[in-house]
Amino acid sequence: MSVLRCWVEAMTVADKAGSHGELRGHPQPPRRRLLTALVSADSYGLVLMLVVLTYLVSVSFVTGWAQSVVIAIQLVTVWLTFRTARARPSARFLTMVIAGAVVAVAGANLFIPVSSQALAVAFVVSALLYLVAPYAVVRDIATRPSVDQETVLGAVTAYLIVGMCFAFTYRAIAAVQPTPFFGSAGPGDLSDALFFSFITLTTTGYGNLVPATNPGQSLAVMEAVLGQLFLVTAVAKIVTAWKPKRWRRPDDPE
Repeated sequence: MSVLRCWVEAMTVADKAGSHGELRGHPQPPRRRLLTALVSADSYGLVLMLVVLTYLVSVSFVTGWAQSVVIAIQLVTVWLTFRTARARPSARFLTMVIAGAVVAVAGANLFIPVSSQALAVAFVVSALLYLVAPYAVVRDIATRPSVDQETVLGAVTAYLIVGMCFAFTYRAIAAVQPTPFFGSAGPGDLSDALFFSFITLTTTGYGNLVPATNPGQSLAVMEAVLGQLFLVTAVAKIVTAWKPKRWRRPDDPE
């Protein structure tokens, strides 16, 4: 009951606080502010939680229904990302239409076998939406007057969404490519694509999974370069500039 009470309280505060998670003239304590960010529909905290949930479901279940659930969750994530990033209403409406079509394919896969080509199309559309979502997030956080908690959450969310975008792209290629995507390691599944995507994005490169041919190889190079550029130029600078109020010195500007 205490957890439910905290959830309801946080949601009530979030509704009153708006997108910055604070009541006008009454700043919240750090823990309350973080809790509000994680449950508010106007915060990147909830988007970040959905991205993590998508990854956990993808690597935990490999059955056919799991792919449909993952597609549904990540499309909700994309729509919420556009909403939080204050994208134009026309962009949100178009996202809902596209997401509805993809969810229909994913839902059909739960009851009747869907061809690999149809699932590939669903993964391609999902990847394209995940490609546009980071742009909307970066555009939003770049126009904020100061670097705060929401700016940091938005930057981390955009970085993780880029990794998810490439993972769905690899999965779409594997579904239609005549040869196994990972060569002797086989075509792989969604969990393999996510694992490979994030170790490439972070340039960890264990080497146990490697694309056998193009376009997978070229996309991997692009992801590695993009991941490092985004991490160094965006995330690192934002985190460096972020100074929570209790860390500030009296002479620091607001």
